[in-house]
Amino acid sequence: RIFVLGIGFFTLCFLMTSLGGQFSAKRLGDSPFTIRTEVMGALESRGVLRRMSDMLEMLMKRMDILARLENSTDFHKGDEARFPLDRFQPAAGLMERIQAIAQNVSEIAIKVDQILRNSLLNGKAVEGRRDQCEVPRDPKYPDCAGKVEWMRARWTSDPCYAFFGVDGTECSFLIYLSEVEWFCPPLPWRNRTAAAPSPPPLPRVQAAFRSDLAHLLELIGTGKESLSFMKKRIRHLAQQWLRAARRLEQKLKGRQRDQKHILIHIGFLTEESGDVFSPRVLKGGPLGEMVQWADILAALFLLGHSLRVTVSLKELQSDLGVPPGRGNCPLTSPLPFDLIYTDYHGLQQMKQHMGLSFMKYRCRVRVIDTFGTEPAYNHEEYATLRGYRTNWGYWNLQPTQFMTMFPHTPDNSFMGFVSEELNQTERQFIKSHKVSSMAVVYGKEASIWKGKEKFLAILNKYMEIHGTVYYETQRPPEVPAFVKNHGLLPQHEFQQLLRKAKLFIGFGFPYEGPAPLEAIANGCVFLQARFNPPHSSLNHEFFRGKPTSREVSSQHPYAEDFIGKPHVWTVDYNNSEEFEAAIKTIMRTQVDPFLPYEYTCEGMLERIHAYIQHQDFCTASSPPLPPKAKSPAMQSPPSPLALSPNATHLVWSPSASRDPRAWPPVDSLQVWVSETRHACTETCRRRGLVCEPTFFKFLNKKEVFLQLSITCESTEYEMNHLYPAVAENVHECYLQKEPLLFSCAGYNTKYRRLCPCRDYRQGQVALCRDCL
Repeated sequence: RIFVLGIGFFTLCFLMTSLGGQFSAKRLGDSPFTIRTEVMGALESRGVLRRMSDMLEMLMKRMDILARLENSTDFHKGDEARFPLDRFQPAAGLMERIQAIAQNVSEIAIKVDQILRNSLLNGKAVEGRRDQCEVPRDPKYPDCAGKVEWMRARWTSDPCYAFFGVDGTECSFLIYLSEVEWFCPPLPWRNRTAAAPSPPPLPRVQAAFRSDLAHLLELIGTGKESLSFMKKRIRHLAQQWLRAARRLEQKLKGRQRDQKHILIHIGFLTEESGDVFSPRVLKGGPLGEMVQWADILAALFLLGHSLRVTVSLKELQSDLGVPPGRGNCPLTSPLPFDLIYTDYHGLQQMKQHMGLSFMKYRCRVRVIDTFGTEPAYNHEEYATLRGYRTNWGYWNLQPTQFMTMFPHTPDNSFMGFVSEELNQTERQFIKSHKVSSMAVVYGKEASIWKGKEKFLAILNKYMEIHGTVYYETQRPPEVPAFVKNHGLLPQHEFQQLLRKAKLFIGFGFPYEGPAPLEAIANGCVFLQARFNPPHSSLNHEFFRGKPTSREVSSQHPYAEDFIGKPHVWTVDYNNSEEFEAAIKTIMRTQVDPFLPYEYTCEGMLERIHAYIQHQDFCTASSPPLPPKAKSPAMQSPPSPLALSPNATHLVWSPSASRDPRAWPPVDSLQVWVSETRHACTETCRRRGLVCEPTFFKFLNKKEVFLQLSITCESTEYEMNHLYPAVAENVHECYLQKEPLLFSCAGYNTKYRRLCPCRDYRQGQVALCRDCL
């Protein structure tokens, strides 16, 4: 009887599981692509029910035989019986129950059969619609037919298409291309299943300055030497960051700021990109990128924004909502982040895995780009046609989405980093403990010292030379015996060394790192080599392939141009007399510690706050197109520019309207004409101003040439990163056809360029006087 009861119970479980599976599969709203499978399973479902009914009938017959056998024996009598009779229901009662179950199963089979017949009829109607799907010919969707053709041939190339329900039928192609992507119009018979409109967004949480960095250290995570380095740096500068945040909070006077959801994906630290930096943390490799990322994290966190930090591709895919597959499909849901800070490696990873969503959301990306990306390299078509294409450019982003370590060119946004500030006590200590005959060499890798014996011999005549070159077991042979090598020092010990030294000397590499600013901030004079000719992608291997034509005139152009003497000396190292004379003069020169405001914690907080509040690349107005031919009755709107009182340049007219949302404010604009050998960057700098690419749109008009008394016998719209410009020898004027090519960088001896310049805050070149 236990055996028979077990068989009956198993049969019932199997029955419910089978029916449950069939009914659960019939949720037609789950996927528009399951109808064919469900209809094909109808006959199979009826067969299952019939077999179950037959099994129960056979079970009844066998139970009847057992009952008769029981009545004719003494099987259940006596104390020696193995199982007492009262443990079981009487056989007659069991028979009645099985009869009832069999009757119920029979009735269920009849009802399910009716349901499946109706489903089959409905399925055939839907199947008819699916088979009848035709590619719509809608001029609003010109790419639809081509995309359907591609799907026919390639839909199995990526599992993500099946994930979104594509099954090889025409209708599944059209549903995908109209509802997941946007190349085809919606199918009319699908409108009934359209989702209800989403509710209006909830009010944004307001950002509040934070007063503790402990949670940020948790967000950064563990497991890599590079992450440990960044966390140590944040801890070391924590008090300076917190004081700076309080000062900026007071300066902003309670101004409302929406809290942004920000993803920080440090692509160069992922295993997929090689993560070459983590192993070099302990071996003296360049750490400038990690210094900058640590400072970016601290600034964003203290400004009160919600952060998510990733250093792995798997985490990136999860955070973005990447569907399973090879990255050809869009994200499974709207992007949950307002901003994404990443680098070129992360940008490439996002493009590979976001499908069309990358084009949709790339306006939210900010690319941390050490050396900068000029517009000529950023525009894919132009870079390809004109020979500017490199491994790093051609992204077609707004050039100000690239954020640099130093203000190389205003075409990009200047992100920067911070150097440690000294209090008054520390400044007095440095002043009284400086050793005028002590020099520290800039370079922790032995290869930097190779071939520098001549300079070192001259320097050794006047100063005691110290190095911080990494080594494992024995002294590097490139470092002369007269140099006192400390090995690789922790950051605080390196700072102490700089506070004693008089001179910090560079040998030409690494380019544009943070160490010279740290040395100057600790009271050192920085001595560097002048490059003649300047280094660039045309003549130097290091810059080859980088998306910039910038000519680097020294190891640290920012220190040369923005700081200068007495803190920075740039000399020709090939001229031994000039080099030796500079050392003698530096030893006699008294300098105080100096740090530009833009490299303080407050300066960086101020700058990033302004970018987050005002830079919006997702709702930017569409660029003006070349004007169509106009009738004589049609007049161009008056220019908002006016000639300055001294008639040397143009300014914003006092009578012209101003958009209060415009940033930078248009009042800061000045329009100057460059010399033939000067880029707009240099043209503005010579007038104590900075080039502002946002203002190019106000210059890109024929009327501006007339206002500047420039004769134009012809005016053409063309794609060229030097336009708007004039070829004066032939009186030909050129306007910019592609706004992504508006560029402060670049010059040609044939042209004089129209340059948009603006003022800037003292010590904060990224912001105009009224930009905060």
